[in-house]
Amino acid sequence: MLQALKQKFTFTASAALLSLAVLVTGCGQSADVNNNANTGSPSESAAPETSEARKVTHAMGDANITGTPSRVVILTNEGTEALLALGVKPVGAVRSWTGDPWYEHIKADMEGVTVVGDESQPNLELIASLKPDLIIGNKMRQEKVFDQLNAIAPTVFSETLRGEWQTNFKLYAEALGRTAEGDKVIADFDGRTADFKEKAGDKLNQKVSVVRFMAGKTRIYLQDTFTGVIFNKLGITRPENQKYKDTFVEEITKERLPEVDADLLFYFTYDTGDGKGNAMEQEMLKDPLWQSLEVVKNNKAKRVNDAIWNTAGGVIAANLMLDELYDIYEIQ
Repeated sequence: MLQALKQKFTFTASAALLSLAVLVTGCGQSADVNNNANTGSPSESAAPETSEARKVTHAMGDANITGTPSRVVILTNEGTEALLALGVKPVGAVRSWTGDPWYEHIKADMEGVTVVGDESQPNLELIASLKPDLIIGNKMRQEKVFDQLNAIAPTVFSETLRGEWQTNFKLYAEALGRTAEGDKVIADFDGRTADFKEKAGDKLNQKVSVVRFMAGKTRIYLQDTFTGVIFNKLGITRPENQKYKDTFVEEITKERLPEVDADLLFYFTYDTGDGKGNAMEQEMLKDPLWQSLEVVKNNKAKRVNDAIWNTAGGVIAANLMLDELYDIYEIQ
């Protein structure tokens, strides 16, 4: 199914301006665009067509979707992973936050997909040129352009992002007419988390910190994050000073590094290619306060991939992260 997942597991602008945009789609597209995705061909693994109309309730109201969407544009990173996991190759997608233009772990599966801008600024003209029959986006990211998007094709928005990817995944599966397939993907993941939790046993008593380095910033990632939600499902314990269920992150100064000490620490770095994120990482890792942490002295501070452990935020990344946890905790 998905090449990145074969190793360890299987799971199955105004209205007028917009109209003008559709008329001029052949002119001057972005250098990012792969013209092969503009051929009019449907998703590689589209489900059989049906004329039955479905009402899908989402963050912006109700969407009426007729038939089984085959030309789908996706406007979030986690949504891209959802489509791929459901066997749908989008005709257009926003670029990955890092990568050129896709994360390494989905790169092969996204070959030929048109880049339609960023999550924060999708290209409406380009989206219209792809003639989608469904657009999936997010209220936090694209609320201001919902009406323009909905004038192009039926548009479904999830409410929020961050940690709880499963809620969005189920909405996307419903919009695609693939609820049964979506339920299986979720059930497979839940089964793996239950297996991990059972086999980890007393190892789950270890206190675990999560740290992210960014340009000019160091953050402790708490429970309302991608890792935090998964850790809760797995039964992984956090230090007492990090048990904030509804908190996203806490930004810390160098002087507060001792607060991240734990039995086990995972850290990852967000770098957009300008080197600033990596520079912050090196500055912190070389600091005497970091080096004095017991978790560092015990060789229990582990660098992991930012895309998989945080930025991608979808089901593929969740499973890949779980693969790594099986190895780190030495669970067979």
